[in-house]
Amino acid sequence: MPAPVIAGVDGSSESLAAAEWAAREAERRDRPLRLIHVWDWHPRPHDGEPANAAQRYLALRALRQAEDRIRGAVPGARLTDEQIEGPATAALLKAAEQADLLVLGSRGLTGLAGFLVGSVAQGVVAQATGPVVLVRAEETAEDEHLPAADGSASAGNGYRDVVLGLDVNDPCDEVIEFAFEAAMLRRARLRVVHAWQPPSAFGLGPGDIALVDDPYRAEEWRGFVSAVLRVWRDKYPGVEVLETVVREKATTALVRAASGASLLVVGRHVTDRPTLARTGPVTHSVLRHVGCPVAVVPHH
Repeated sequence: MPAPVIAGVDGSSESLAAAEWAAREAERRDRPLRLIHVWDWHPRPHDGEPANAAQRYLALRALRQAEDRIRGAVPGARLTDEQIEGPATAALLKAAEQADLLVLGSRGLTGLAGFLVGSVAQGVVAQATGPVVLVRAEETAEDEHLPAADGSASAGNGYRDVVLGLDVNDPCDEVIEFAFEAAMLRRARLRVVHAWQPPSAFGLGPGDIALVDDPYRAEEWRGFVSAVLRVWRDKYPGVEVLETVVREKATTALVRAASGASLLVVGRHVTDRPTLARTGPVTHSVLRHVGCPVAVVPHH
């Protein structure tokens, strides 16, 4: 059986939106969908059973709410559910090892685009060995698609761009392949963004100062981007690719590119020292400022 798309649900609006997004993604990937609810059970001798029963009831209610929403939105979903004992981060990380993709919800920041990433989601994103997608509570199927001619939301039009943040100094096959696959499944354009900044004058020698304003530097970066993507264009000939090379901070460039996207794909470097696991400064920043779903793909 193919590995499932897994969504973590806890009854919150953000987890319900994540579950629905996961159902649509599972359908695109032709994968089963598994909903999991993680609950911590620390029974005390005198009230362990009542606490256990209450937690199981809440878990069942959260799962049923998610199932009802999915049945209404994606009736063809191949759906199963499971209750797992916590701690939540460890349980989700273990479940993710068996997943094609793990999907979690995150609250939108009031008045702003972006995410308010809770401690569980932060821990999972920073340590997962497979891709994790974060979805805001407000996300709907219409948000993935281009608007209608009159500007109104529509789920019947083509998909918005998939955006890939590319570092040509460290191009990672896992991240690039995930983005191309996502674009292919959606029949969407893939917009590849590479941001560069000139070296600081303080770090250059007397003879190198002209490199700061080298007019050919941007064209060199475009050449690097094209070279990195050439093999992937050949592997995915049906995917339209737009290469964007800009001179600015990576976070600024990605936030702008993702403002009208269906999905942003970024990488996370996997360290051999679990105690140092982190999302990285660019990924951490875009999670707080990007409004569309964000896929964080680990790589070595």
